[in-house]
Amino acid sequence: MADTVSIFVEKLSNLVLQEAFLFGQVEEQVKLLRDELKWMRLFLKDADSQSLYNEKIKLWVEQIRNVTHDAEDVIDEFILDMDHRQLRLNTLKFLKCLPTCVGFADKLPFIHELDGRVKEINIRIERIMANRSKYGLEALMASSSSSTTDQVVAHKEKWAQVVEGSDVVGIEDGTEVVTQMLMKGEMRRAVVSIVGMGGLGKTTLAKKVYNHSDVKQHFDCHAWVYVSQEFKAREILLGVAYCVMSLSDEKKKEVKEMGEAELGRNVREYLKEKKYLVAMDDVWSREVWSSLRSYLPEAKDGSKVLITTRNEEIALHATSQEEIAWTSFNSEEEIAQHANSQALIYRLRIMNDDESWQLLLKKTFGSRSTSGILTPELEVLGKNIVAKCKGLPLAIVVVGGLLSTKEKTKSSWEKVLASIDWHLIQGPESCMGILALSYNDLPYYLKSCFLYCGIFPEDSEIKTSKLIQLWLVEGFIQRRGKEPLEDIAEDYLYELIHRSMIQVAARKIDGRVTSCRIHDLLRDLAISEARDARLFEVHENIDVAFPIGVRRLSIHQHLINNNISQHLHNSRLRSLIFFTEPFERKSWKSLKEHIKLLTVLDLGSTDDNYIVPEEIGELVHLKFLHIRGFQRVTLPSSIDRLVNLRSFDLGNNDCYIPHTIWKLQQLRYLNCCLGEISSQFKLSKCVNGYLGVEKLTNLQTLDLLPGSWLEGDGLGKLTQLKELDLGGLLNPHLKKGFFECIANLTALRTLNLSHLRGFEKKTLLSHIRLKRWKKVIEEKTLIPGLMPFSHHTYLYKVILGGKLELSEEIGFYPPNLLELCLCFCELKNDPMFILEKLPKLKVLRLSDGSYVGKKLVCSSGGFLQLQSLELYALFPLEELIVEEGALPHLKTLQIEHCYGMKKLPRGLLQLKNLEKVEPKFMFDRLIEEFEETKGED
Repeated sequence: MADTVSIFVEKLSNLVLQEAFLFGQVEEQVKLLRDELKWMRLFLKDADSQSLYNEKIKLWVEQIRNVTHDAEDVIDEFILDMDHRQLRLNTLKFLKCLPTCVGFADKLPFIHELDGRVKEINIRIERIMANRSKYGLEALMASSSSSTTDQVVAHKEKWAQVVEGSDVVGIEDGTEVVTQMLMKGEMRRAVVSIVGMGGLGKTTLAKKVYNHSDVKQHFDCHAWVYVSQEFKAREILLGVAYCVMSLSDEKKKEVKEMGEAELGRNVREYLKEKKYLVAMDDVWSREVWSSLRSYLPEAKDGSKVLITTRNEEIALHATSQEEIAWTSFNSEEEIAQHANSQALIYRLRIMNDDESWQLLLKKTFGSRSTSGILTPELEVLGKNIVAKCKGLPLAIVVVGGLLSTKEKTKSSWEKVLASIDWHLIQGPESCMGILALSYNDLPYYLKSCFLYCGIFPEDSEIKTSKLIQLWLVEGFIQRRGKEPLEDIAEDYLYELIHRSMIQVAARKIDGRVTSCRIHDLLRDLAISEARDARLFEVHENIDVAFPIGVRRLSIHQHLINNNISQHLHNSRLRSLIFFTEPFERKSWKSLKEHIKLLTVLDLGSTDDNYIVPEEIGELVHLKFLHIRGFQRVTLPSSIDRLVNLRSFDLGNNDCYIPHTIWKLQQLRYLNCCLGEISSQFKLSKCVNGYLGVEKLTNLQTLDLLPGSWLEGDGLGKLTQLKELDLGGLLNPHLKKGFFECIANLTALRTLNLSHLRGFEKKTLLSHIRLKRWKKVIEEKTLIPGLMPFSHHTYLYKVILGGKLELSEEIGFYPPNLLELCLCFCELKNDPMFILEKLPKLKVLRLSDGSYVGKKLVCSSGGFLQLQSLELYALFPLEELIVEEGALPHLKTLQIEHCYGMKKLPRGLLQLKNLEKVEPKFMFDRLIEEFEETKGED
């Protein structure tokens, strides 16, 4: 909720600074509105976390949200009205004297209307702020905070006992691993951490290890303490003292009256000569360890501290604090890297289907036999029930406890299946209430980012680049000095991952996250909280009517296009996201008339040709426009009116893009990978001169077919580019000075200059490869003037497709390159002599005529970091030689469609890390030889 106000305050502040003349005589009222909202934002940070537990605070927060939305509507409608007036008077003369015209417009009716509406909103805000004192909300918030903390501690202890008592299935492996972490390792104090999302059984695992007979014998003394979200170091120290010291009643009373410092000294003195184990359960902040570590002796006796936490950053912080005490580091970055590699962390996983089923049976039937009771019908129902728990032990325990009280009949279990969602969400003591603790603990700037993950379909893999773009255009990312917003957003993503709120689904070769997932129960929590805050609604059932007054709408189920327009009469809607087919052309009229303030429009995927109508130009507030599919999409010239557009994605569609695209100077992400830009831009002038790609200086991602727009040095001016993809390069569009432009793009992370998309992959059949290879050679596709990349320190992935020269004199040494793909290069000399010197290269892919020689040699001492070598469609290749000492870390070798190879690389036998060899579609005898030899190592 605080983010809603923060977003609008920043928006309003920018308007006041940059376009104050638009408001004329209303400027004073607009500034008053901005200042009042700034005060509101400060109070909301505290109120947000309390609104869940108190109806009065919740009502006050809801009133602030509503008045903020109304204020945003008023301002956005005014800007839209001004845009329409400007369009009707769209002459150069009018544009030059716009401030004068607006000054005259102060007397027009619509200016007076704006003045009246803003005054009305300011009066409403004044009343809402007065209610804070009138109804005693400040005192209520203070008392609510302390009582909430007590409730939370009580609930955690209660659920810890419930889950522990259930003897969670499937933690045997974890028990062994964590036990070894505690009993082995360096003979000095160390921190062992169990990390995972709420409800996974961290406490259960920790208790099982803590009570393990071997662990009990290994340590001289043991202490188990619960840590609350509002922890007090003295209370934790008191818990440790009670556990490890043999205290009489009189001594307990004396210890209880000690202050933190005195109590800490006593604990440290007692533990100084002992090998101890201190377990701290459910740690919520890094300050816990920072406050306590000085009271726990650092003697080199193998003592251990065991913590359970939902936040991996806390575990890493505890490790880094230990390492600082024993090791010398040059920077915080070195500390973090070392902690990440050395941390004793056990990441608890979600239970699999079999483990989940066994736990449900154990909780439902106890030690009783299920023979004769668990009929096939009940088993089917039971497995459907447990599937809804999505591998979360806490949820399974709740449902299993419910089933244990029910009759073991089909009708009884069917009722439980129908009502399971209700049972999981009821009250703060429910499963969802326990998960909500993690949400409430999030910093206010992360709450909207987490909730927004709920717009994606259940069980979907969320592309992080899209998620980050949505966060940016929705205004969820707060500025930090001059740091790029994308980098800040990526930090937000990793913080949510570390807090176990979302899970990593896939990573790039440089370790960055490419996609993520959200557990279904956490997604349900996000949707529920977002609905209460009116942040967004998810429409998953076509039988349910569209919600009224919502700001953002995510549509998952297929809708009947004839009926959709009647549901889009919503002037408040700012985001409309389809995960189905886009609606028909006739429905665009509804967008123009009823959803004219849209900021985000994602039309989903289409398999048909799609003509975007002229009405798209009416959506002047639009910042995010995505249309993904595999057919032709045609854009209208009115696209140039979308001057606020930040993210524009046409996916794999074959696109016709008007040259006016270059007017959209706010673009940060442009993906039209099969888009064809009209070549008229040389003849088209704007206020600042000729239109061209050099206007898009904010671009960070550019994925576009090459064309005449590449002529000149415009590309070299896009110095913020991180990803550049120019698939489909043809000779006329790639001039000799091309790499001089690339030399300026030192922020690049990935560079793709391949001829045709898909050639860096291995999915094409050999006869198609051969045909296209010949076509490329006939067209004499060239990559002229290849230059060194020594200044591109962020560049980790390069794909080059076309004839080029690679020599030691030219050099090709991006210092941090991890992945390289070459195709259609027609290299006559063995490239391995040069490529093996790339110091960090992990993946090398040579395909489709990249090399036309007969022998490749990996020499001794070469490719020291290479993990994957992939050879595709190198038809002349006859032999691969691997000398002793080459490829020491190679794990995977793939050879496909290399018909000339008739000899097995004998040097593979000395590669101790080799895990997989895949020869495909090759000389039969060679494959037989692979099969005969693979058992030798």
